[in-house]
Amino acid sequence: MNMTVPAALSTTPNGTTRPQVRIVIVGHVDHGKSTLVGRLLHETGSLPDGKLEMLKEVSARRGMPFEWSFLLDALQTERDQGITIDTTQIGFRTRARDVVLIDAPGHAEFLRNMITGASQADGALLIVDALEGVRDQTRRHGYLLHLLGVKQVAVVVNKMDRVDFSATRFAEIRDEISAHLTGLGVTPQAVIPISARDGDGVAALSQRSRWYRGPTVVDALDALQPAQPPEQLALRLPVQAIYKFDDRRIVAGRIESGRLASGDEIVIMPAGKIAKIKSVESWPATPLEGPQTAGRSVGITLDRDLFIERGDIIAHAGSAPRETRRIHARIFWLHDKPLGKGEQILVRLGTRESRASVVAIEKAVDPGELSSVENQSIARNHVGEIDIALAQPIAADAYADNPRTGRLVIEVNGRIAGGGLVLSVDAGQRAVPVDIVPVESALRPDERSARFRHHGAVVWLTGLPGSGKSTLARALERTVFGRGGSPILLDGDTFRAGLNRDLGFSAGDRSENIRRLAEVATHLARNGHIAIVAAVSPSRDDRASARQIADTAFREIHVATAADVCESRDPKGHYAKARAGGLPAFTGISNDYEPPVHCELVLDTATRSVSEAAAEIERMLLATGVLFEEVIDLAANI
Repeated sequence: MNMTVPAALSTTPNGTTRPQVRIVIVGHVDHGKSTLVGRLLHETGSLPDGKLEMLKEVSARRGMPFEWSFLLDALQTERDQGITIDTTQIGFRTRARDVVLIDAPGHAEFLRNMITGASQADGALLIVDALEGVRDQTRRHGYLLHLLGVKQVAVVVNKMDRVDFSATRFAEIRDEISAHLTGLGVTPQAVIPISARDGDGVAALSQRSRWYRGPTVVDALDALQPAQPPEQLALRLPVQAIYKFDDRRIVAGRIESGRLASGDEIVIMPAGKIAKIKSVESWPATPLEGPQTAGRSVGITLDRDLFIERGDIIAHAGSAPRETRRIHARIFWLHDKPLGKGEQILVRLGTRESRASVVAIEKAVDPGELSSVENQSIARNHVGEIDIALAQPIAADAYADNPRTGRLVIEVNGRIAGGGLVLSVDAGQRAVPVDIVPVESALRPDERSARFRHHGAVVWLTGLPGSGKSTLARALERTVFGRGGSPILLDGDTFRAGLNRDLGFSAGDRSENIRRLAEVATHLARNGHIAIVAAVSPSRDDRASARQIADTAFREIHVATAADVCESRDPKGHYAKARAGGLPAFTGISNDYEPPVHCELVLDTATRSVSEAAAEIERMLLATGVLFEEVIDLAANI
């Protein structure tokens, strides 16, 4: 059941405005959330005329006792199963506030919906059954409120009539839940004993709890403060689509925070392109005059042609979000399979999505138990802090700076698998010595991408000698060049004959050989080229170091041709070269080689032709966002 939700600031008859607060109500299943919401609607006079009488009549006709929760039974499924499935938003008015109550599911199976509800809230009511007390799900919901940045929490101890309004029982629950929330950094603003069914403590204090002198539920709602209005934050307009009408190119999206008007100088992130708003368009009346504020869906035209795509964020120059490929986030994990380091995921921030990998996991715990023992992976319904490396740059804010653009969602195989808050951007970036000042190219990455029709990347082919790495690298080089791209071949043997000829074949020299290869390849990738590396690189640790250097640009391909096939292909000169350089013969190399555990692609050149293998690499580069599917209008990006 969705009733009309009042505006952010509603106008009263005398012309003043009333603040609006959005409150999520959470707690263990059957602790009485829906009953409390129904009671609040009744006590604040927010029910439509005749609604209560109608529901009582329906209950009598069915031979059922009337329940206040019937007011929120929006779905027949809910009536049948006796659990709240959806997130229901209800608007009502108290003496001092316009309140939007978000009734979120308490059942463990519907935690996704609960997260959706809590992510919109300024504050929360956490409800606890006086008889059952603080349950595992209660603690988990408390942790979720902390996870989602909800700092204002009032605790309601419901069903006090079932414990004869015992002050002792209330004190036990108050102390336990207060300690739990305080440990999370959330100090409850009130702990209130009530009977939602009978109305005790909802809008007026009860004679049955004469020992309690604190606020009622309605008083607690009036004490919660609304969040800073989104229009007072910096401008954030995530791009949803670009449309062409007659001679206009309209960039469309919803203003998530801030305000804009024609004539404003704006920056399009993450590329950092500068323009001015030529006009603000809408429908049916257009153009729009005057400032447009948060919550408004608009289209804008610019004073110049720029390449803009869905997921870009438009901000005012001087107050733009950070451009980054690395973020640190606190997440709640919902997928059946635990999230581990190295996992490949899809990250959504606003309208932008990017493939990503998990490069570090910290503070992975079960919020129900709040164990001090941290895990190396995040299990289902557990939380943790993770460092995420993104396959392409995005514009992002920390949640503390802008809640509207500081939340993320994680998908795995097309299914929502988790969500949480961006704690910081550029997590885990390597420090540069203070006396070293790297000089960046005069060309922006987006300029190179527009010309080459691909992002920079390091494509690292590893495998035994004779597996076909160099042959594949040359074929891929030809393929990318044929698409108009900029591939550069870096062959391990070529480097050994030149830049790395001072290195031998000790373990340390082999590692340094790979480090130099990775540094050169990464420099090329950062300048928009696709560096194609063909190197045996037998050590898994050395390849991991190369991946760390190249960061999200790294794509590892294991050319997994069997040793006997490789030996039959490898020319005798390779054995002589190996022995002369102190390498073991082929059998030794085969024994020392550590195949990748996780890589972007595995190929066996014994089972497919060179052209087929090169085509498979091309598909992988398309799928992981290196190569562009569409043909870009180069003139619009110069």
